[in-house]
Amino acid sequence: MPAGALISAARSATAIPKELATELVSPEVAAFYQPKIFNAHEWKTVHALCDLIIPADERSVSATAAGVPEFIDDWLDLLRGDLLSSIRGGLTWLDIECNRLFGTDFIASTAGQQEQVLDRMAYPKKAAPEDASAVAFFNHFRDMVVSGFFTSETGIKDLPYLGNEPQSDWQGCPAPVLAKLGLAGERAKW
Repeated sequence: MPAGALISAARSATAIPKELATELVSPEVAAFYQPKIFNAHEWKTVHALCDLIIPADERSVSATAAGVPEFIDDWLDLLRGDLLSSIRGGLTWLDIECNRLFGTDFIASTAGQQEQVLDRMAYPKKAAPEDASAVAFFNHFRDMVVSGFFTSETGIKDLPYLGNEPQSDWQGCPAPVLAKLGLAGERAKW
């Protein structure tokens, strides 16, 4: 089975035996995964960026532990085109900018230096006009990280999203949610 298919199978937990399915991409699976799009340096940068966007916390694991880099690589392999060019260009921009400012690639920069560069592109309304392409890259990349994380088994548990679980009895939308939406007292008419 190709590595990408193994990652997808591990996520769905239906194509492989249950004892092999975990909520995380196991180190064994990750060891077999060979990036389709990224070279070794880009791959390290993708991992670092994913974990800067969604780090591990007391509720859940990091983006890399949830298999987000593999998700992004698979997604970009399918799409190719302009999005792939934008992502690769953004990864290159990070290295060029870090080398210009600090004399190191992004991955070799300190946490503070990485944060300094990311802050320039993570807040579009505050970004300088000359950083517009970096902002576009980061918006796309962040969207892919969040999509990959919250469609993983770990991310679904983190929400907690109940839509994928059978409900024995549906009582309608909870009253606090209706109130928050300004629909208090409304009931479905069907």
